[in-house]
Amino acid sequence: MRGQLRIAEGRDPEPSAGIIDSQSVKGADTVGQDSRGYDAGKKTGGRKRFIVTDTLGLLLTTMVCSASVQDRDGAKPILLNLYLRTRVRFVYADAGFAGRLLDWAATILQTTIEIIRKPPEQRGFTVLPRRWVVERTLAWLTAHRRLARDYERHPTTSEAMIRWAAINTITRRIARGYPATRQQKHTTPSTH
Repeated sequence: MRGQLRIAEGRDPEPSAGIIDSQSVKGADTVGQDSRGYDAGKKTGGRKRFIVTDTLGLLLTTMVCSASVQDRDGAKPILLNLYLRTRVRFVYADAGFAGRLLDWAATILQTTIEIIRKPPEQRGFTVLPRRWVVERTLAWLTAHRRLARDYERHPTTSEAMIRWAAINTITRRIARGYPATRQQKHTTPSTH
């Protein structure tokens, strides 16, 4: 289905570039102690979701693990999965994925990771090139009620729920024929 949507968007059915990111989510009481952790940076206890999307924001692969896993460490298994399942050999990432991971990916996977950094003079939020695509996908996923928090006992079930939500998004876009747009706020006319 992803290939069908990419063709409809005027793209090659198989992507050549991807964007990686992670998201820490709170874990419900049903999440086992063996797969939950604490992300000190985000101050969140639960699990961490790693996703890689294409440049349209369509999910390529996902992995769920303890929230205590650092981005550069959690990236290795998901990048290996990406290498084995797709032809993507160029990945955009944020600064959390910098360091020895870049050399590992280049040497072992023949994959280039480009780190997108915010400008040093930047204050507050600014949309960064390429990075906003994966952030938007994470927002789409979190909009699915079951993914607002992690409820699953096993990480593989959480991964399946992420894939299900991504399939839902793709099928809606195919059926609609264009990406979703934000509905305009309805205002009543003034009676002055």
